[in-house]
Amino acid sequence: MSGLFGVVSKKNCIEQLIYGTDYHSHLGTGYGGLAVLGEEFRRRIHNISQSQFKSKFYDEYNYLQGNKGIGVVSALDEQPIYVQSKFGPFCIVTDGFIDNAPFFGEGSS
Repeated sequence: MSGLFGVVSKKNCIEQLIYGTDYHSHLGTGYGGLAVLGEEFRRRIHNISQSQFKSKFYDEYNYLQGNKGIGVVSALDEQPIYVQSKFGPFCIVTDGFIDNAPFFGEGSS
């Protein structure tokens, strides 16, 4: 299970992002991660299995600057995922599994 949180603000959003994501800490105790978009993406992921979320991200306060951000606490996966695509870079967080399912419309009449 994971806990997800996002912020869009007119000013730096890191304080709200850290506290909002930390509020979901009971949903995952493996990894914590934040991604912030300012002039560029900045992303940090920490193992939080033996410590509190806020204590791991306290030192990141000055590094992670931007007005858009997503955060996640996850039991299994290191997130946020950073992707460089032909449309530009983006970060994503997810809660759950993505499985390829067969297409049932194929070959049926």
